[in-house]
Amino acid sequence: DKYKTWMPKFLMTKDDKDQRKSNNDVESSNFKFKKSSAEKRKKMEKEEKFFRETSMYDKEISVINTATVKCTVPSKSRTDLPVTAGEQLDVIDVTEGNMVICRNSEGRYGYVLVEHLNFR
Repeated sequence: DKYKTWMPKFLMTKDDKDQRKSNNDVESSNFKFKKSSAEKRKKMEKEEKFFRETSMYDKEISVINTATVKCTVPSKSRTDLPVTAGEQLDVIDVTEGNMVICRNSEGRYGYVLVEHLNFR
C-alpha cells in the first residue's frame, strides 16, 4: 500500500476512496489529541504560575504522595482548593498545622485540610 502509484480520484474504485477517507480520519483525530494535550499542558503551566504568585510558593513542585478526598468541600478563599468526594489529589507539600498543598487532575493547586483526605 505504501508504494501504490498515484491515480486521479475519478479513476479510483469506491472502496479505495472509502479506505483513504478512513485513514485520513484517524490521522486527523491523532492531531486533535496532540493539540488538546498541548492546550492542557499550557493550562497547567498557567495554573502553576497563578499558584506561585498568590501563595508566594518558591520551592520545587514534586509529588510526595497521592490521596483520595473523603467528602466534598467548596473553597473558602482563593488559596483553598475546591474538592469533590472520591477525587484523586497529588500532595505537593505539607504546611504547618493541618493543611497540605495539593494539585488536582486539572492542574489547579491549593490548600486542603488533612481531615478531608484519605491516604493509602
